[in-house]
Amino acid sequence: MAIREAGLESIMVNCNPETVSTDYDTSDKLYFEPLTVEDVLSIYRKEKPEGVIVQFGGQTPLNLARELAEAGVPILGTSPETIDLAEDRDRFCRIMRRLGIPQPASGMAASVEEALKIAEEIGYPLMVRPSYVLGGRGMEIVHDDQMLKRYLTVAVEEVTPERPVLIDKFLDNAIETEADAIADGVNAFVPAVMEHIELAGIHSGDSACVIPPISIPPKHIDTIREYTRRIAIELKVVGLMNIQYAIQHDTVYVLEANPRASRTVPIVSKVCGLSMARIATQIILGKTLADLNLREIRIPYFGVKEAVFPFNMFPEVDPVLGPEMRSTGEVLGMARSFGRAFFKAQEAAQAVLPLEGTVLFTIADRDKPAALEPVRRFRELGFTIMATDGTHQFLKERGIETQAVSKLGSSRPNLLDAIKSGQIHLLVNTPSGKKGSADSLNIRKAAIKYKITYITTTAAAIAAAKGIAAIREGEAKVRSLQSYHGELR
Repeated sequence: MAIREAGLESIMVNCNPETVSTDYDTSDKLYFEPLTVEDVLSIYRKEKPEGVIVQFGGQTPLNLARELAEAGVPILGTSPETIDLAEDRDRFCRIMRRLGIPQPASGMAASVEEALKIAEEIGYPLMVRPSYVLGGRGMEIVHDDQMLKRYLTVAVEEVTPERPVLIDKFLDNAIETEADAIADGVNAFVPAVMEHIELAGIHSGDSACVIPPISIPPKHIDTIREYTRRIAIELKVVGLMNIQYAIQHDTVYVLEANPRASRTVPIVSKVCGLSMARIATQIILGKTLADLNLREIRIPYFGVKEAVFPFNMFPEVDPVLGPEMRSTGEVLGMARSFGRAFFKAQEAAQAVLPLEGTVLFTIADRDKPAALEPVRRFRELGFTIMATDGTHQFLKERGIETQAVSKLGSSRPNLLDAIKSGQIHLLVNTPSGKKGSADSLNIRKAAIKYKITYITTTAAAIAAAKGIAAIREGEAKVRSLQSYHGELR
């Protein structure tokens, strides 16, 4: 639409039937073709356009940019050189060091021996992944040498100098955040910083997020804005860019930068009341940020993005979240308070939170201290708390009484019986170990089967308690997006 407004003909190449961009009246011409170099080049030769924009289609078009440019296609916006630079870990790390921006310690291994040596230098836990991933495929968090060896022999076909494995220090219990920027090559504008509700280690596409952040100190938000501006300017980004960060021990670390529109762009656009895709296109076509007169806005309400998962369609799949992306969509809840916005987002994602009843906690050992806060909140709300043996004992030692329930394979009635008989209204189950025990897996599958809302992280459990508390104060009212935008200043 922005291309048409500039008085030019717009040609769309897409083969995804689920998007608005394949409506026949969105662009002047629509090619329903696969996104491969061969197909795009044949369209380019037929249409002879002034240039091609690659940054609005996720990772796939970015991967074509270099070959298209080598075939003589003018790439508008961010250059293929910058796209490669952001993908190349070594070059990106060198730039971050020069800018003085902290990054988690990392290395690249071309053999199993090399990987073990890097692991020894960096220290566990580690985030490991093939050097080339889409949607976090093949990414895993490993906690010891044995897990690393298993990953290198099972999860990756082979480790070679041509196909190395990336190894990063995993920032355990860090708060993850991201920022989207609009840049014109010499300046950058950051409309908002998003805080992930799940801690680091959950793929950004699967994590619930909130704008504005609810627990990040203003100094860190300023740091994130400043780093985002500096990186976008240093990389000479023209158009959109998304950068992911983690905050641990009072330090902001940059995780990765993507010189393209991210899946959060529509969310940020709706919450902040500006069309980022339109502005970015105007810049790609030659305008500057100064021409557009953008200014920072203060947001007096909250927008919560929640991921939508297809697990009810796949009853045999473990619904636990991790570095691999599992979601198939996302929704947005908006309200004056964070709790209410979170509740609305859960409702829209068809994970309706109960306003009363029984919450069952079955928590992995490493998460037990973090579970104290959600347990306390649910008790204050008057919920009955049930817990499996280990969790029950842990809470009892801290003076919190709960109803004990037998684990699977123990005496009947057990936890599964309680789920089947409708005694449980909300399940908080954090997985133990990489795959979680078979028990843990069966509990989550049972929750899906009997349509019980389940939560797999303690951070989301706290957010759920806040949401229930907010809704109890009064039903959520429907408000138009425009009335929210009217409050921006």
